[in-house]
Amino acid sequence: MEPGTLLYDPATDRIGEYQDRSGPYAMLRPVGGGREWQADPAALRPATDRERLHAGVRAANDRTAALPSAPLDAVGRPPRPVPGCPACLQLAEGREAARAVCDRSAETDANVLLRQHQRQEHRA
Repeated sequence: MEPGTLLYDPATDRIGEYQDRSGPYAMLRPVGGGREWQADPAALRPATDRERLHAGVRAANDRTAALPSAPLDAVGRPPRPVPGCPACLQLAEGREAARAVCDRSAETDANVLLRQHQRQEHRA
């Protein structure tokens, strides 16, 4: 077996990436990383395409779940213009004009630009 080969371990019902042998055992590591485990080499079989895809998606989901995310209210609500700032007012007016003609793309662009402006100009 070549290192990196994806194998199905029926004892744990998991797909693992073959690492090496350790005595009578095959050492497998979860797809995407994690703690290795020992498996009986005689019981292992190559993972099917479906099993490989499932393991890859699970690893990607695990990586994504570990990333910090913005609070829902921070991305769900449109930014409010800072009182007295002409640039904020101009961007908010552009957003309102886009809303009036149901141009969601331009509305989103105005929100992004307003958030960028506020991060650069109004926060320390």
